[in-house]
Amino acid sequence: MQTTRETAAMRLSLELARRGIRGANPLVGAVIVDATGAILSTGYHRGAGTAHAEADALNRLGNIDAAAARSATMLVTLEPCNHTGRTGPCSQAIIDSGIGNVIYAVADDGEAASGGGAALRAAGVNVSNGLLEAEATELNHRWFAARAAGRPFTTLHLAQTLDGRIAAADGTSQWITSPQSLLHAHEVRSRVGAIVVGTGTVKADNPRLNARDENGAPFASQPRRIVMGHSEVLANAALRGDGNWEQVFSHDPLTVLKTITARGIDHVLIEGGASIATAFLAADLVDEVFLYQAPIFLGAGCGSVGELGIGTLDAALRFRLDAVDGDAVRVIGTDILTHLEPLPASTGIS
Repeated sequence: MQTTRETAAMRLSLELARRGIRGANPLVGAVIVDATGAILSTGYHRGAGTAHAEADALNRLGNIDAAAARSATMLVTLEPCNHTGRTGPCSQAIIDSGIGNVIYAVADDGEAASGGGAALRAAGVNVSNGLLEAEATELNHRWFAARAAGRPFTTLHLAQTLDGRIAAADGTSQWITSPQSLLHAHEVRSRVGAIVVGTGTVKADNPRLNARDENGAPFASQPRRIVMGHSEVLANAALRGDGNWEQVFSHDPLTVLKTITARGIDHVLIEGGASIATAFLAADLVDEVFLYQAPIFLGAGCGSVGELGIGTLDAALRFRLDAVDGDAVRVIGTDILTHLEPLPASTGIS
């Protein structure tokens, strides 16, 4: 049975995890305590390609003697990984550190990363799990769902007026939201592996779909541009750019995601238009939403979301505010940015 101090340390690990960024990797936090429960070091994962939470905490630990390491405990929200990706296996880093005890909240049963707990035990580390398991599972519930389905984590971008329009009656849409909102959207683009739009958006807006900084210069990391639909993309379309694009001749969102998965991409951004957003929402394939809302009304025009096949309020798609990577609701330029995630299936509404 875990102590009160260990439970408090795991709660701190969960708080640290929420400082990360949702996407290809789960949110993970780690805390290292000494034999008395005093905190020695903390860490969290900041996104794909950065140090995992365990490695971050170890990097901040500094030098401790072997006896202190053996009596120390690492508390981490997810089972340490046991594979080499962009970074090395966390299980081996813990073994190399000499830390004698590990408590993790929820097991990682993914094919690639699993086995960390067993590797630690085999090396003589005392390992236990299940502390605050429900809370840790809920924190990453959509990441777990995406991985179980063999598809990328999926982010939806919506930029609209107060009355939910993404274009005026005459079709004009650039730009509804502020330059600051546009920059934030481009920052999100820079951290995904692919960006999806429909053929209608390509025809109407001729977007480049690359990720650019405040000076208009491309970010180092660029998403693959995916067009879904059956209409051919014109030869002079701007998104053809450097050739980092393809068309998926389908209107089925799951088919599109499976195609993206086959490219080795595990985080995708859905940008438009309304029919595409509607299809992904209706199929329950949206794992988070960035909603940029400008302080204007249009009255008539194109709505951001179409018919979802919902006939009663009880069947509504329900989301909740997501205070990960910043406040869930914030002022950005002249707009309001709201960060949302779907409610877990077990959450009741009264």
